[in-house]
Amino acid sequence: MDYKSSGVDIEAGYRSVELMKKHVQGTMRPEVLTGLGGFSGAFSMEAFKSMEKPTLVSGTDGVGTKLKLAFLLDRHNTVGIDCVAMCVNDIACAGGEPLFFLDYIACGRNYPEKIADIVGGVAEGCRQAGAALIGGETAEMPGFYPEDEYDLAGFAVGVVDEKDIITGAEVKAGDVLVGMASSGVHSNGFSLVRRIFRMNEETLNTRFEELGTTLGEALLVPTKIYVKALRSVKDAGVRIKACSHITGGGFYENIPRMLPEGKRAVIEKESYEVPPIFRMMAKDGGVEEKVMYNTYNMGIGMIFAVDPADADKAAEAVRAAGETPYFIGRIEDGEKGVTIC
Repeated sequence: MDYKSSGVDIEAGYRSVELMKKHVQGTMRPEVLTGLGGFSGAFSMEAFKSMEKPTLVSGTDGVGTKLKLAFLLDRHNTVGIDCVAMCVNDIACAGGEPLFFLDYIACGRNYPEKIADIVGGVAEGCRQAGAALIGGETAEMPGFYPEDEYDLAGFAVGVVDEKDIITGAEVKAGDVLVGMASSGVHSNGFSLVRRIFRMNEETLNTRFEELGTTLGEALLVPTKIYVKALRSVKDAGVRIKACSHITGGGFYENIPRMLPEGKRAVIEKESYEVPPIFRMMAKDGGVEEKVMYNTYNMGIGMIFAVDPADADKAAEAVRAAGETPYFIGRIEDGEKGVTIC
């Protein structure tokens, strides 16, 4: 009797580490002090001493049941981007710069090439965010997960000068709400997605004219990472007063989180084009409009508030970073919350 006969292949773990090294190396920053394979990752804070009050911000999240689609389609190279995005976008919402990321993969069986594909996606997400992938864990757990399935989660740490933290406290009536286009469903609401559509290879591999792709391709498009766009706005000299990452809970739950008491966000739903995947979901699933806006990003993955005088400059900075901005609404006095009209 040995460990391998119980379902845990140590040699496969070693091979996974070797295969992922090439992906990890591409994410390194000068501050990283350790290499892959140690018991922990070390990151120097020396470069941030010039800040008046350097403050660490963190975020942790997973990919959720979107992974079920990756299993069905046997495509594992993009869900890592989703994992990173869900963490670093939250850090960017606070005004922070993501510094480093760690991933956690738990699987029923360690297939080294599959693990390398997953980590390759994580590394790509880190590159998009400018964060270093300094560590992680792959746990082989036979009997706990099916052999062909896994879970994926991550943790990110960033830094911001205390005076630059985005809190929403400065928001006032008349401020403009700028939305940045999403890439699709991102990584939220897939339990409902899986009820709307038949989850089989035939359905997911069917091409739909309104989508321009197969359904599976449309649903697996990875979450947008908005770190560089928000940094571009800051570098343009624009003060972001409040910011909201539109994740689970959609507009109705996430937008109020960025508002102080006595301020209300008004969103004009005709101010931008809702992507066809959401219209298709609403129609095929018979999902009411309010439920859609309370579950999904509806085509807007990040929203921030700026002074009206800075709105055009902010939009130009977003475009310069390669993202698409929309003026989607405004701030009004009133009960804290959101109106979609």
